[in-house]
Amino acid sequence: MSKKNISKKEFLPAQSEELLRALKDRFDKNMNRHKGLEWDKVLTRLNTNKEKLWSLNEMEKSGGEPDVVDYDKKTGEFIFYDCSEESPKGRRSFCYDREALESRKENKPANNAVDAAASMGIELLTEEEYRDLQKLGNFDMKTSSWIKTPADIRKLGGAVFADFRFGHVFIYHNGAESYYAARGFRGSLKV
Repeated sequence: MSKKNISKKEFLPAQSEELLRALKDRFDKNMNRHKGLEWDKVLTRLNTNKEKLWSLNEMEKSGGEPDVVDYDKKTGEFIFYDCSEESPKGRRSFCYDREALESRKENKPANNAVDAAASMGIELLTEEEYRDLQKLGNFDMKTSSWIKTPADIRKLGGAVFADFRFGHVFIYHNGAESYYAARGFRGSLKV
């Protein structure tokens, strides 16, 4: 198969093997994030949902360090979050969404969090998911992450972000068009 025949959301078996090795290593090193879950079951699910490997690879390439954080008994899906210590480096300096990006007349950021997440096939973490993540470790102690903003706040021009300081999760607001070198976004993926 030539590279021309590989779709955007597929990659070669060697790339898949490399990603699976990285995911297994992270799984083994961070058992506190997924107590009671077994790698072999996660691997089986990944192997039957190969299209999700592309999204996990996008999370990995942009510095998210995805890891399994939960299992949905109703759907049989494993839930991955970005578990990098700080907001993923490859996803910083983005404003919140396309509307915010287009509203900027000068000094536009390279992208926006909502579109970037969608292009990766992942969802921005909600406030509840962000708080759940913080129960698994201390994340965003020097950075912050955009989180899914409620429609009523976004309608008024705002967007919500979160971080972890002084032993607590803080949820803040900003204009959706703002962007900072220390603010990125974290995502989730169900497999």
